Amino acid sequence: MATTPLGRDSYPEPVLDSARGGGGLWRVVLLGLVLVVAAVVFSLFGDRIPSELVMGFVGLLTVAGVFFLFGLAAGLFRFSTAEERRTVSHAVVDSLPFGAVIADRDGKISYVNQHYGGFPGAMTNGVPVGVPRLFAGYADASEAIYRLSRAAKDGRSAIEDIRVPGGLGGSQSEAGRVFWYRVAVRPLPETEDAHKPLVAWSVEDITRDRESNETAFRDLQRAIDYLDHSPSGFFSADAQGHIQYLNSTLADWLGYDLAEFNAGQLALSDIVRGDGASLLMRGRGDGEISTEIIDIDLVRRNGTTLPVRLLHRAARLADGELGETRTLVLDMSSAPDTEEELRAAEVRFSRFFNDTPFAIATLDEAGRIVRTNAPFGRIFRWSGEDRSLELQPLSGLIDEASRDRLGRAIADATAGRSEVEPVDAVLSGEGEHAVRLYISASEVSAGSPEQVNVYALDMTDQRKLEAQFAQSQKMQAVGQLAGGVAHDFNNLLTAIIGFSDLLLLRHKPGDPSFNELMQIKQNANRAAGLTRQLLAFSRRQTLRPQVLELPLIVDDLTVLLKRMIGEKNTLTVDHGRNIWPVRADVVQLEQVIINLVVNARDASPDGGAITLRTANVSEAEAAALRLEGLVPADYVLIEVEDTGSGMSPEVLGKIFEPFFTTKELGKGTGLGLSTVYGIVKQTEGFIYPVSTLGVGTTFRIFLPRYVPSAEEAAAKAAGAAAPVRDLTGQERILLVEDEESVRAFSARALRATGYEVFEAEGGEEALEVLEDLDYAVDLIISDVVMPEMDGPTMLKHVREKMPDLKIIFVSGYAEESVRRDIEDDQSVDFLPKPYSLDQINSKVKEVLQRLGKEG
Repeated sequence: MATTPLGRDSYPEPVLDSARGGGGLWRVVLLGLVLVVAAVVFSLFGDRIPSELVMGFVGLLTVAGVFFLFGLAAGLFRFSTAEERRTVSHAVVDSLPFGAVIADRDGKISYVNQHYGGFPGAMTNGVPVGVPRLFAGYADASEAIYRLSRAAKDGRSAIEDIRVPGGLGGSQSEAGRVFWYRVAVRPLPETEDAHKPLVAWSVEDITRDRESNETAFRDLQRAIDYLDHSPSGFFSADAQGHIQYLNSTLADWLGYDLAEFNAGQLALSDIVRGDGASLLMRGRGDGEISTEIIDIDLVRRNGTTLPVRLLHRAARLADGELGETRTLVLDMSSAPDTEEELRAAEVRFSRFFNDTPFAIATLDEAGRIVRTNAPFGRIFRWSGEDRSLELQPLSGLIDEASRDRLGRAIADATAGRSEVEPVDAVLSGEGEHAVRLYISASEVSAGSPEQVNVYALDMTDQRKLEAQFAQSQKMQAVGQLAGGVAHDFNNLLTAIIGFSDLLLLRHKPGDPSFNELMQIKQNANRAAGLTRQLLAFSRRQTLRPQVLELPLIVDDLTVLLKRMIGEKNTLTVDHGRNIWPVRADVVQLEQVIINLVVNARDASPDGGAITLRTANVSEAEAAALRLEGLVPADYVLIEVEDTGSGMSPEVLGKIFEPFFTTKELGKGTGLGLSTVYGIVKQTEGFIYPVSTLGVGTTFRIFLPRYVPSAEEAAAKAAGAAAPVRDLTGQERILLVEDEESVRAFSARALRATGYEVFEAEGGEEALEVLEDLDYAVDLIISDVVMPEMDGPTMLKHVREKMPDLKIIFVSGYAEESVRRDIEDDQSVDFLPKPYSLDQINSKVKEVLQRLGKEG
């Protein structure tokens, strides 16, 4: 069969090729036809053709014939069959262990190898068929062949495993056997002599491989089934303590459904009681693989315990990391009592030894650790790997100040003394971890290295609670003192401010004494600010949110802040343009800024730069920041930045906790930043710290932008346009105040505006005055805190005779704390001290007008 090469050695001439089988024959026929046509032309038109032309043509044919005869004789040309013209590339491709077909994307075949021709149904009347047609009669192959055909059409690579019951052609001897074929198609690179893009198909019988895989899988399933249903439990955990495998026996013992178990779902701490997980995570420090016997309690899913013995193996990897563990579990709950009675007692003791809530260790006479239980590693932050084969002294795990006391206690125990004083110590590792050590002599046989027993209780949390309780008591006492001082001081300031207002009524701006009076009033107002800070410290302040301009607040504090940070530090204030207003309590906001600046100063003991910034943050900018918890909205940003020592991530995560401080003892309360956090949250704001050790810290506070509502804007406009109110009146008022100066000022202020005022020094005298007046008064103004009978108690007696009477309570404490002591506070108004002449007159007029409308 004549063939035509495809033009590249990697694609040899086809062995079975019906499309090009007559490639050499048609050339011979064509040459013969040319000669016949030439002969016919000469015979018909010979008389018209010049003889020279005829002779020249004959001579040309003669020369060509002689040349080809000479070449044939010399071996330059020869006739060969298709089998003779096979090359090495033909042999290589034909020897492939799978069938290969070269075709164009439309399925027209250019080449098939001998292996493909050996498939049943691959040849029809000596002509090869395409791969899609080869599998066309098999229902299980239809979808896969369709996908492969689409891939060939699109010039893509694809591969499918096709299941054919009985095999191709259906002529297999094992009709009940399932055969598998792996069919693939891939595009070939374009060639110069190929008129259309070609693809290569391959068909491989993978039945034996599939059967081998299925056999191996069945063997693996059988082995797993043997392990799952073995009479002992088994589990494996990774280096992080996550259980990667447990068998069915152990799952049944612990009450878990193995069908729902996923690798890593359970941790060792979920199935091992107490600190026993640490025993399974230690391994050997030298990396040697060894099997340990550990008697311990496992925890069932329902919380009950299961006494077991573990045959545990853990090793180190080449890089020193802990590798996966292999642990065999033996159920000791039903151990026989005959020969195993002694061993069962040992197992019980081992379980109790490792399940205690405190650490236990045995020491030799030199104070070196011989044996420990599981909680010892947790409390002392000790893995037991550092000692290798040598004993490690217990004194190396505690601070130097406690080592002498520990040494004396060990000496007393080895000397046989019955009462040994416990030793309070701090661990030598990082952090303030406190322990209390109880030492006693070990009752062991002679020659044993275990001479001393040590029982260690973790006292860290108790010490922290004791310190916090003492600190809270101190802060409470200081707060009560500050609140009492502020209350008494407010009485004095009320009198100073009030009498200043009365003097200013008679000394107008042109009077020589006007400036001195204004100085007195201004300084009294500044003193009132100090009392507000004292009340804020004692948490008895009255919260008064108001619309604030942050740049003005910061600028007012600048002088005070510069004085506070000292000469070593520099303070820079940077305001953005057109800062939006916010709504907050000015005193609380000042407290936030002061606390942050003071902390920045303390972080730079050798001096540094502190920067205060304000800026607007739009909703889009807030969303782009991607800060946790920050809701996208318009905010006003306050930044306090320092170039101090900075904080570690561990410290940064605790700075807002109450009583947490990094300052030296006596220099910090631990309440500053927790107060800052609370104030910011009460103002519906957010605070985010950013700190780097050795670089500095930045606190970023986001306060919501204040946008007045339409009602607020209208009320503000109406208030601005409203004329000055008439503060005069003729009603009868009973004034109850134990502070004579405050009572004198208030009485003169009310009488000056036309009111009829009656005075009383306390609650009992006020009841007598009311009885003398036959309870004919319109309003009572009373202090809250008074000797003998306070304001709320007096109100209860007044309500018996005058249930609808209005009352104004005045106090230097917060309104909220006052109202907690009043049973019926609906008809009670509040006026905080210190108050001015205008404030008391305005409050009285407001209450009386409301009373008139209700009447």
